[in-house]
Amino acid sequence: MSLRQRPPPTPSPPPPSRPGRPPDGGGEEEVYNIIPIHNLLADHPSLRFPEVRAAAAALRSVGDLRRPPFSTWRPHYDLLDWLALFFGFQADSVRNQREHLVLHLANLQMRLSPPPDNIDSLEPRVVRRFRKKLLKNYSEWCAYLGKKSNVWISDRRPSSPDPRRELLYVSLYLLIWGEAANLRFMPECICYIFHNMAMELNKILEDYIDEATGQPVLPSFSGENAFLNMVVKPIYETVKAEVEGSKNGTAPHRAWRNYDDINEYFWSKRCFEKLKWPLDGGSNFFVTSARRDRVGKTGFVEQRSFWNLFRSFDRLWVMLALFLQAAIIVAWEGKEYPWQALESRDVQVRVLTVFITWSGMRFLQSLLDIGMQYRLVSRETMGLGVRMVLKSIAAAVWIIVFGVFYGRIWSQKNADGKWPGAANTRVVHFLEAALVFIIPELLALALFIIPWIRNFLEGTNWRIFHLMTWWFQSRIFVGRGLREGLVDNVKYTLFWILVLATKFFFSYFMQIKPMIKPTKELLDLKNVKYEWHEFFNNSNRFAVGLLWLPVVVMYLMDLQIWYSIYSSFVGAGVGLFDHLGEIRNIQQLRLRFQFFASAIQFNLMPEEQLLNTRGTLKSKLNDAIHRLKLRYGLGRPFKKLESNQVEARKFALIWNEIISIFREEDIVSDHEVELLELPPNTWNVRVVRWPCFLLCNELLLALGQAKELVVAPDKWLWYKVCKNEFRRCAVIETYDSVKHLLLKIIKVNSEEHSIMAVLFQEIDHSIEIEKFTKSFKTTALPQIHSNLIKLVELLIKPKKDLSKVVNTLQALYEIAIRDFLKEKRNPEQLKEDGLASSGLLFENAVVLPEPDDERFYRQVRRLHTILTSRDSMHDIPVNLEARRRIAFFSNSLFMNMPHAPQVEKMMAFSVLTPYYNEEVVFSREQLRTENEDGISILYYLQTIYDDEWKNFMERMRHEGMVKDDEIWTTKLRDLRLWASYRGQTLGRTVRGMMYYYRALKMLVFLDSASEMDVREGSEELGSMRRDGTLDSFDSGRLPSSKSLSRASSSVSTLFKGHEDGTAMMKYTYVVACQIYGAQKAKKDPHADEILYLMKDNEALRVAYVDEVFTGRDEKEYYSVLVKYDQKLQKEVEIYRVKLPGPVKLGEGKPENQNHASIFTRGDAVQTIDMNQDNYFEEALKMRNLLEEYRAFYGIRKPTILGVREHIFTGSVSSLAWFMSAQETSFVTLGQRVLANPLKIRMHYGHPDVFDRFWFLSRGGISKASRVINISEDIFAGFNCTLRGGNVTHHEYIQVGKGRDVGLNQVSMFEAKVASGNGEQVLSRDVYRLGHRLDFFRMLSFFYTTVGFFFNTMLVILTVYTFLWGRLYLALSGVEAAATSSDNRALGTILNQQLIIQLGLFTALPMIVENSLELGFLQALWDFITMQLQLSSVFYTFSMGTRTHFFGRTILHGGAKYRATGRGFVVQHKSFAENYRLYARSHFVKAIELGLILTVYATHSPIAKATFVYIALTITSWFLVMSWILAPFVFNPSGFDWLKTVYDFDDFMNWIWYRGGVFAKAEQSWERWWYEEQDHFRTTGFWGKIFEIILDLRFFFFQYGIVYQLGIAAGSTNIAVYLLSWIFVFVTFGVYWVISYAQDKYAAKDHIYYRLVQFLVIILGILLTIALLEFTKFKFVDIFTSLLAFIPTGWGIILIAQVLRPFLQRTKLWDSVVSVARMYDIMFGVIVMAPVAFLSWMPGFQSMQTRILFNEAFSRGLRIFQIVTGKKSKVDS
Repeated sequence: MSLRQRPPPTPSPPPPSRPGRPPDGGGEEEVYNIIPIHNLLADHPSLRFPEVRAAAAALRSVGDLRRPPFSTWRPHYDLLDWLALFFGFQADSVRNQREHLVLHLANLQMRLSPPPDNIDSLEPRVVRRFRKKLLKNYSEWCAYLGKKSNVWISDRRPSSPDPRRELLYVSLYLLIWGEAANLRFMPECICYIFHNMAMELNKILEDYIDEATGQPVLPSFSGENAFLNMVVKPIYETVKAEVEGSKNGTAPHRAWRNYDDINEYFWSKRCFEKLKWPLDGGSNFFVTSARRDRVGKTGFVEQRSFWNLFRSFDRLWVMLALFLQAAIIVAWEGKEYPWQALESRDVQVRVLTVFITWSGMRFLQSLLDIGMQYRLVSRETMGLGVRMVLKSIAAAVWIIVFGVFYGRIWSQKNADGKWPGAANTRVVHFLEAALVFIIPELLALALFIIPWIRNFLEGTNWRIFHLMTWWFQSRIFVGRGLREGLVDNVKYTLFWILVLATKFFFSYFMQIKPMIKPTKELLDLKNVKYEWHEFFNNSNRFAVGLLWLPVVVMYLMDLQIWYSIYSSFVGAGVGLFDHLGEIRNIQQLRLRFQFFASAIQFNLMPEEQLLNTRGTLKSKLNDAIHRLKLRYGLGRPFKKLESNQVEARKFALIWNEIISIFREEDIVSDHEVELLELPPNTWNVRVVRWPCFLLCNELLLALGQAKELVVAPDKWLWYKVCKNEFRRCAVIETYDSVKHLLLKIIKVNSEEHSIMAVLFQEIDHSIEIEKFTKSFKTTALPQIHSNLIKLVELLIKPKKDLSKVVNTLQALYEIAIRDFLKEKRNPEQLKEDGLASSGLLFENAVVLPEPDDERFYRQVRRLHTILTSRDSMHDIPVNLEARRRIAFFSNSLFMNMPHAPQVEKMMAFSVLTPYYNEEVVFSREQLRTENEDGISILYYLQTIYDDEWKNFMERMRHEGMVKDDEIWTTKLRDLRLWASYRGQTLGRTVRGMMYYYRALKMLVFLDSASEMDVREGSEELGSMRRDGTLDSFDSGRLPSSKSLSRASSSVSTLFKGHEDGTAMMKYTYVVACQIYGAQKAKKDPHADEILYLMKDNEALRVAYVDEVFTGRDEKEYYSVLVKYDQKLQKEVEIYRVKLPGPVKLGEGKPENQNHASIFTRGDAVQTIDMNQDNYFEEALKMRNLLEEYRAFYGIRKPTILGVREHIFTGSVSSLAWFMSAQETSFVTLGQRVLANPLKIRMHYGHPDVFDRFWFLSRGGISKASRVINISEDIFAGFNCTLRGGNVTHHEYIQVGKGRDVGLNQVSMFEAKVASGNGEQVLSRDVYRLGHRLDFFRMLSFFYTTVGFFFNTMLVILTVYTFLWGRLYLALSGVEAAATSSDNRALGTILNQQLIIQLGLFTALPMIVENSLELGFLQALWDFITMQLQLSSVFYTFSMGTRTHFFGRTILHGGAKYRATGRGFVVQHKSFAENYRLYARSHFVKAIELGLILTVYATHSPIAKATFVYIALTITSWFLVMSWILAPFVFNPSGFDWLKTVYDFDDFMNWIWYRGGVFAKAEQSWERWWYEEQDHFRTTGFWGKIFEIILDLRFFFFQYGIVYQLGIAAGSTNIAVYLLSWIFVFVTFGVYWVISYAQDKYAAKDHIYYRLVQFLVIILGILLTIALLEFTKFKFVDIFTSLLAFIPTGWGIILIAQVLRPFLQRTKLWDSVVSVARMYDIMFGVIVMAPVAFLSWMPGFQSMQTRILFNEAFSRGLRIFQIVTGKKSKVDS
């Protein structure tokens, strides 16, 4: 027992109880969460810590405080009860915060260094530090508003500590936070409440007298739940009313206030004037209807528009625009290099026009500010409006100034005719004006170079600075002082200068310069013969514009490519310096395994450090040297291992525990456990007994060496053997084991025993005096070896044949005496030496141990392995996942990580997982139910995880299963868990997160264990393992029916009892199961499964929202925390905190996290999603990771620790592999570069660890406003950066994560992310970061968040602009006139586009990251395999998804959470389902591009040369085919002929099914068609206008093609086009007549309907004949005109959809709907045609299966049977 864990003192006061409950003894024991604070005398392991009792005692020190007047005061009440009685906090909230506070203070006190003198009382500095951290945001807020803080404690005079007062402030803040419910998203609102309540607290403490009553001051409200009702509820109701006004998020953002708006109301002093305290219900803050005096948007107005990208990142666009302009001016001269052109004064002056452009862009920016932010201006914020107007005026003035000055230069030059003289002075005047214009930029540059001055200026609250900066940016509370330190500054500046230099060089020489010549030629083209009516005479400018458009779009986006390339290499460099990927496989691990124990000791075991050494330069230097030694084996650390037995044993305990957990997870088999584990030293072996897989083949190699070096002396031979540490150990261990074995199986005191003893003595002696090779023949060793193998094999057999054992022993004896001894001795001499006897030896002397002596036989099996193993065991373990985990874990121990503190001194942390209604554990039905192909989930898992299934069955047999079908009866629970741990279930996540708890318990044991404990422990474990009390291995030999409980893993049997208490104080796991209460009420099986999880895991807590009906239609809502009580054997409720109303006002997931966050504990909280997993060996490193919070990264300590993820779903199918490869490079390489050198890593989702108290006081770990925060995670990162946090990234620890595995799931996920990014573009966070970060960090931020999606969209736009431009040139006749030279330049653009489509964005980072972690050849091979599996098709397809949803969200909104489902994908998706998902985002666009390519092929003079056409359009055709075919290529059985036929029938049924009111989109086309237009309901006026302008492009086909028809007879009159519209109206009229006739006559008067059809056909034929006869109409024109008129019809339908509100009331609408249906049928047929053709082609289906499931095939799977359902009889 460590000194600090003294037994609790003897009882003095009676145990306290909670207000309103009987004290202990009366009634039941009070339920507690982690520590029973209500009863400090309870027998609970965590109460052995004096710190816990000290913290509880400090809270009890109420002393002489004035007692609350209207309630009885009980003696056991503490400070929190005192606050609760005064201010009306809820009893359970008080209990929750009491435990929270006690735990935290106790943990802080444990971590103090040096430790306090008196460990029984709370140290004042602990409370002071905590108070400063918790209230730091409040202090900053007070300073910002110029208010005096109401925390009346002087930080300047720490001499007179008043811990009680500090505790009161801290407790008050936590109590407010604990009941604030949804207000927790509004940190400054909480500051406002705290500010006022702290004032009232001060008045009570200082005994103020109320002037009105003459009584001592009382708070402005008190009584039961007063705080909730009087403070929280009014503000909550306001938020709720605003959300209701948003019409479920569909109203425009500008029309209602979200969480941020309401929070930012508290950033100005008006909250004090208007809201007052107690809250004034009449304040305009609470007005939510559209009254004139209501408070509108605050701080920012979110407007839907693409202009947001320009507004937020204006500096980037200014840079790009100015360079483009300057480059074109310089390149226009046609010189070889730009500096040659710049020698000319004309060019120099022309370049000055960039200033006019710049001022123009400033003017545009100021106009956009006015247009978007005018709603912020009210009577209270007039200054804002004044500034906006002034900025516009100033920008306009600059345009005029520059324009006038520039004009004067040229007028003077033209007058003089030459440069020198007056014209030059005018140039100087222009430059002087320009200098004034850029003064702000120069100032910014100066401050960029010295960042700390900038931080100081932004951070201070001096009025003078406000006035100076008023013009440049509005003053806001966040986003101040964001600059990084000088070193970081230099790093990311160099990175970006390199990227920008490359980009500008490339753009000038490869994009802009080649375009100049064709442009000049086009402009000089005279008398072009236009093939259509030309509106502007003889102007090719439009053609030139179209030629430049794709180049300009490409120019704007290619910075993304350069960023991608450079970041890949920089990331690889950083990874190399971090020592990633040094151990990639088991071979490399073997080379380093000897240093492995020392690495574990160094990193995972705390060292006893002197108090003042940590963190000094000397200690850092020592660390670095030590790590070098470890990494490269300098100083032979493994030698120390033999001398230091404790280190070796601790290592063995940890290693064996990891291996036994691998066994529990069924990723290794029993046999592999024996090969992998480190057995404790028995049988008097003198060396470390390395795992068998390291010693394989070593003995045979040593024998070979002995055979070769027959004449060599001992020293030389031994030197050769010792060159390899494992060989030395193998030789010594074999010798010692053989010696022990032979002496063990021969009777003691028998003659044979003494002969053997003498023989071994002789050998030992000769080795000692180094005469072994002189005395013995090494050539006899192979014979001895083969006989030993025989002997050992006889001993291993289940049935032991004693006579054979005797024979083998005799043979061994013969060899030893005859062949082994060098000097021949006669029988007499042998007898004399004690080496012979008279009779036959070994006849009656052999005694074999009992068959159940598992300990003995396990050693024999080990000896057998060492003697026989010939192959070098590179494939142990067989399971790829086990190999990857061992390799990653061992590699990470050679990386740099902080030292581990003792568990007692580590930071405490919690894990929080939001859960809604996903799978917890698969049920029996789910496992057995088969899909239409006859495949059940279980069968699928058995096939994919073939080896793991065998291991599972092996383990079940150990645990007492006799027949295999018992798996469905007695072992059903195990089976369900086995399957669930291979899906994406809550069960898997909980198991993974509970490894933290198990790891902590083991580390506590190792921290406190003495040498004796460890030694006895490892021996005892060894014997237990061997006796089969823990496991009984090798059931083939030893069937044992003892069952093995899962939790009693090996080490836990050694624990002493206090491990649980320490681990519980350091770790809690809260799962926020939002609807668990409702699930229990409905008897949902999910609820039972969650209860089961709580029962199995004692550190697991479940938080849920309980709805209680109180009266008619009235509900009360509670946040409830429950756990499973092991004593009572039932679920018990711990806390029940009342909420002001329903939790979900914003987005569901953040609201769910927020309600549960009050139940988390510790300094840090890790956010884990429902699709994640964790590993035991990684959990061991958590305490190292948490130490990172103490280190500075740059000029700040971290507030979010980024953790790397491993995507575990990659093996399911090729698609899952592409997705996981892309994701892996993003979560490793991408994040690594963002954290260092770019310093702009945010929080992209899941396993990051948050500094809990930092975030708790700054708005929580996500944002929750409706729609705008749909990607709730990333806003935590934005918020963190804006508020001065720091995000780092650490790669020595990893968490598992599942990804979507089917194309439809992947696309839904991509859609969700793209929509989320679309919303981010509009958000205030992105705008502020775009403006507040320095230029280079702003670039990093843009290109890694919204810019990535915007640039993906530009790539697709390049294809569009290029093809439409080509179409214009071909149809207008310009191309025919200019077929000379404009192809080379366009070739350049096309090549770039090809590179991108091949997925450079995704491929390069992937290859680089894989080379780093797996080796270059493996990475290359993976890449080639991916290409063969059509990964380019997938990446091209997903670019389409991103583009569609990102663009649509910015224009029209409609972002929504898409539940992607996390199932397994072996199901064939029907054609109709694919059509519904991809028709609008991919199919229609692909058909449009295909149509352009077709028209171009038929009408372009260039395209007549096939090769040129292919070269120009191959990438575009690739895009078209990818977008059409990808959903079928990646669809199981996508090209099965029968399924294709069924699918088409199903599609036609879906199209024609009318459906009723309640029909879903899956059933009826019409319902789906309306749903696809949903976004037009949320869009604004400009969105609709923009949509109509885009739709007009479809009318161009008709304009272009009509003039090409024979009937036009070469005329270019406009009348030709106008007449062609008659055809459109006639067609529509005929369609209308037929459908009218169908409705009226088809049912009853069928003959009339047929008559109408007949007449229409006759008229059509007559018309065609007339046209052929009397005009120049050709028969081909019928088909050509289809290309013209079909797009026109589609354009009309699209415009009709936008105008639906007006058209729906008219008769026309029904016709629109039915024509739209015809178009969808046509699109369906076009898409179906290639699919049907490929299905009909023989052999294509099997090829597609091979492509889709390749990974599975290479592991010998029978997926083909899976997909086609041909199950083998055996398996079923």
